[in-house]
Amino acid sequence: MASLRAHLYDLTIRLAVKGRLGGTHDVYAIRRAFEGARFPTPAGVAFTPGEVGGVPGEWAEAEGAKTEGTGAKGVRPTLLYCHGGGFIACSAQLYRPVTGRFARAGFRVFTPDYRLAPEHPFPAAIEDCARVWATLAEAGPAVAAGDSAGGTLALTTIIEARRLGLTPPVAAALFSPATDLIGRSASFRTNGRRDAMFRPEALMRLVPAYLAGADPADPRASPIEADLSGFPPLLIHVGAREILRDDSLRLAEKAKAAGVPVELTVFPVVAHAWQLAESFLPEARRSLDEAALFLHRALKAVAHPEAEATA
Repeated sequence: MASLRAHLYDLTIRLAVKGRLGGTHDVYAIRRAFEGARFPTPAGVAFTPGEVGGVPGEWAEAEGAKTEGTGAKGVRPTLLYCHGGGFIACSAQLYRPVTGRFARAGFRVFTPDYRLAPEHPFPAAIEDCARVWATLAEAGPAVAAGDSAGGTLALTTIIEARRLGLTPPVAAALFSPATDLIGRSASFRTNGRRDAMFRPEALMRLVPAYLAGADPADPRASPIEADLSGFPPLLIHVGAREILRDDSLRLAEKAKAAGVPVELTVFPVVAHAWQLAESFLPEARRSLDEAALFLHRALKAVAHPEAEATA
């Protein structure tokens, strides 16, 4: 059952965002609408500008005492977080509510400020995330996560790691990823009214701005087209009312058919990118905390495979 706050948040997003996004063809107006959101930053987290693989971004790490998930030697595992924003907007700084909560759960989180379309169209963002991952992977086992377009980029990071011969993420947590930029998911039609943030036509306006003529069936654009065999374990969270709901359901079904361990949860009522409201929404805290536990379990399984086998 959804919380009362989830209903209130759904209404707020519907009134404040959906109309603004649905009525404009101006990509920069959409960018301003995305970036106008502001959420409280979690306390007890140090946010530090950084650069990984030549890509600028921001590190998030809990301050002070040892946090949950920190290893015996006090070393926190690394998480690559790819922020959302429709490939055209947002930043590491805007996503501090999400990365800060992961940091408090025991991760060192790096969020790249990857290049944005339309100034830097496909595959610029993918190249940036792959460069970051190539550097992080050299330091040992690490994990990945992302929401919306960032969930897409987390998936394409796995695809690129495989293509480039890099060690892939141990696991990935995906929040409402866009997996089919062709727009074939049934929820594009059935959830057009129910989605609190997007109308189908508004979401699909972002695709040409991002792809700039590239083939939407390229697996790096639409990961649903990828061969998912050998993928690491995936956690997928999506809202029941989202236009992107079936992008997640189809991904989960295909991944399971390929033998990939998948944990899928469909949350009632919540608006797209609800994890940003972790200071307000119990569903946001639940989603992020479950994702953190999932990623820690995957890292533990790699570090102590004998214990996991006998558990």
